[in-house]
Amino acid sequence: MRDESRPPAGWSRFATVRSRLTLLATALVLVMLVVSSMALVGAQRSLLIRGIDEALRQRSDNLQPAIERGMFGAVLPSEGDHEDSFLQLIDDRGDVVAASANVQGMAAAWGPVAARAEPSFQTVSHFALSDHPFRVLARRVESGPGVRTLVAGKNLDDADESVRILTTSLTLAIPAVVTLLGFLVWWLTGRVLRPVESIRSEVASIQGTEVHRRVPVPGSYDEISRLARTMNEMLDGVEHAIDQQRRFVADASHELRSPLTRIRSDLEVGIAYPHTRDPDSTYRSLLADTISLQGLVDNLLFRARSESSSISRPSKPIDLDDLVLEEARRLRERGRVQVDVRAVSAARVLGDAEQLARAIRNLTSNAERHATRTVTLELRENAEHSLLVVADDGPGIPAQHHATVFKPFTRLDEARSGDGGGSGLGLAIVHDIVEHHRGTVTIASSDAEGARFVVTLPRAD
Repeated sequence: MRDESRPPAGWSRFATVRSRLTLLATALVLVMLVVSSMALVGAQRSLLIRGIDEALRQRSDNLQPAIERGMFGAVLPSEGDHEDSFLQLIDDRGDVVAASANVQGMAAAWGPVAARAEPSFQTVSHFALSDHPFRVLARRVESGPGVRTLVAGKNLDDADESVRILTTSLTLAIPAVVTLLGFLVWWLTGRVLRPVESIRSEVASIQGTEVHRRVPVPGSYDEISRLARTMNEMLDGVEHAIDQQRRFVADASHELRSPLTRIRSDLEVGIAYPHTRDPDSTYRSLLADTISLQGLVDNLLFRARSESSSISRPSKPIDLDDLVLEEARRLRERGRVQVDVRAVSAARVLGDAEQLARAIRNLTSNAERHATRTVTLELRENAEHSLLVVADDGPGIPAQHHATVFKPFTRLDEARSGDGGGSGLGLAIVHDIVEHHRGTVTIASSDAEGARFVVTLPRAD
């Protein structure tokens, strides 16, 4: 079986949260910067082209009246340096009839514009005046011989150079920014996750005998701080569960040792001295110890299931008075005490009949064991609850022990031999069952002698 604590084959440091966050952040920023840069370059080029178009429109507007009056003849005025701009006047056949001095003798940069057509802008990639593309405006103008097409051109080298400079700057800046961001994210995530690594290493170093140790809690009161506190709360629960398990095992071992020791002693004496022991007396003694041992084992198993939450949730309507009267009948048959059931009335609860019967039997067995003469059972209902009272006329329970008697293996006489008392699990099981049925069990204060246990359960209405 593969060790789950080790990384799988092919794992690398790039599989860590720190690496993934760094790669994700840098990748997202890189994509955003590239997209933004492309949009910025496109916007700048578009803005520059619009500026050139506007300049060509203004120049043609200024020249059109003079051309229509025939003021320039075959040579149109030049503007800017030799390769920056040009003018051409084209007839309907596409022949150049007039041009600026820098394009004299050159072919038309663009064809004639159709009649009534709107002025149009185009980009000419190949023109003999320069290796750079030109932005060209073509529009119809009235001339002496007829309608001609005025072509005004502007070199795009300045616009292209500006776009190229911006593109180069962004090409150099984006990798530098992304690299710097990657280092920054790597450093920040390492700093943020450092407490997590401290928590992990501390938990990994805790051995089975060191559950008292706790992880360091940062003072930042953020998610990592809450994680550390939650981890410590979990360790508190684990330590408490282990302590409970240890105490349970120790107490159970002690309780099991007593009946087993008596059974072994009876058998060893019977084997060593077969003629000195009454077989019937020996068998009765062994049967009593076996029954006691069986009851103890049943209680231990029930407690184990209760603590592991494997007991089924109560869901069926139960006639609680039937269970109480059945237990009263059992006590009468045993003949050790008198049983008073005059205050038992009908009551129904939602629950598990077997569990409730066990709780009632444990209460009545405890009352029988400590009663002088009488065990009193009471059962009644109020608006919301069913109340069961199990009382005896014995020595009672001191008030300072009312909270401790429901803990496992608690016996007030501190005698753990098991001769005359119970195992110390009966009342603890009662508490578990009643709590499982969303009820409460308490010891009521009374001026009379004896103990008075009160069980409150929700009604089945």
